[in-house]
Amino acid sequence: MTARNRIVLSSDHAAIHLRQVIASHITAQGWEAVDIGPTTPESTHYPEHGQAAAGRVASGDCRFGIILCGTGQGVMMAANKVKGIRCGVCADTFSARMIRQHNDANMLSLGARVVGEGLALDIVEAFLAAHFEGTRHATRVEMMAALDR
Repeated sequence: MTARNRIVLSSDHAAIHLRQVIASHITAQGWEAVDIGPTTPESTHYPEHGQAAAGRVASGDCRFGIILCGTGQGVMMAANKVKGIRCGVCADTFSARMIRQHNDANMLSLGARVVGEGLALDIVEAFLAAHFEGTRHATRVEMMAALDR
């Protein structure tokens, strides 16, 4: 598969199970899940996982990234430190759709202690089904990209 079909997934220890559920789900939808762990429940550091996944997206190795921690907030903050990453944390499908349509988000963050499996899968589907609208939003996305320079 090409990078166009690849989604990198990572999490800290708090979200291993939900990450694995999402990886299975997107694989069944025809995506290639690049799960970069962790696989054991020992405490890990979410900034490392956010940065590692963001690096895969920023390099072009993966089209999208889905990252998780307890709230989704910390791992999202870490990912957004990587040049070229636009990641939003979502707990509803409307926000997941909007971060793609209006902000051209290339990563989605979820809180394993905030959303259950069913809602998480709905959020992932909304994110992946949405497309960047461009037009007036392109100017704003370019303004965000300028912050990377």
